[in-house]
Amino acid sequence: MRKRTTWGVCLLILSLALATIGRLQAQTAAKDKPPVYTYVAEWDVPRAQWGDIVKMDEQDRPLLDKLVADGTIVGYGAYTNLIHQEGQPTHGSWFTATSEGNLLKALEAIYAQPGSTTAPVEGASKHWDQIFTGDIYNSKPGTSGGYLTWSRWEIKPGETRAYSDLIKSNFVPILEKLLAEGSITSYGLLREDFHQQKLGTIYQYITVPNAAALDQVNQAFSDAFKDNPAVGDAVRGLAEREGHQDFLTRLRFMVIK
Repeated sequence: MRKRTTWGVCLLILSLALATIGRLQAQTAAKDKPPVYTYVAEWDVPRAQWGDIVKMDEQDRPLLDKLVADGTIVGYGAYTNLIHQEGQPTHGSWFTATSEGNLLKALEAIYAQPGSTTAPVEGASKHWDQIFTGDIYNSKPGTSGGYLTWSRWEIKPGETRAYSDLIKSNFVPILEKLLAEGSITSYGLLREDFHQQKLGTIYQYITVPNAAALDQVNQAFSDAFKDNPAVGDAVRGLAEREGHQDFLTRLRFMVIK
């Protein structure tokens, strides 16, 4: 994929983990968090109906707020793609729960709403669903907007566990610092719970409150890696070059319990 700001961030993140692999054997991996499960719905909407899909997402918010309040889900959000490709999603939404059962309970509640599956914009749009899980994540509670950027990577066969352990030990501390400073509002690493993509596919995401914060995140990683001359070689040692994609979206809203 073409080199982008988000790609640069992900390359730098990976290089930090990989450059310190020699020290990892002497370190204890970050304590595992309980897994969370995320349902993502994406749509390729005709341009003339972009306003309709945004309106549909807004109509779901009262129900989603109720599901957050009663503990069925722990967060939700919606976004609009800023880098458009023919036949690729233009809009998306998600919600997150602490179990598959609660995730499906929320999905059935959404399906039960009048007109939830018969809106004209849905019939006119291509559609994709995925369910993810992960135990590397954190976020600030509350309601926010800004930008959501994520990257898709295919990890080489047999390296997924090593990749995850490296990220926990070396990637998480940097993002925790950025989270505490307010430069980011959430981060995580996800893998498919029900596989639709190649085995070993992972997704890294970051949300930031504004464009200036994205610059701050980029600068933080640039500063951390400016003395590392082996970024490219380190990345190739763990991740496949083919199949990589970067995404930059406008975060229309995000609610975290």
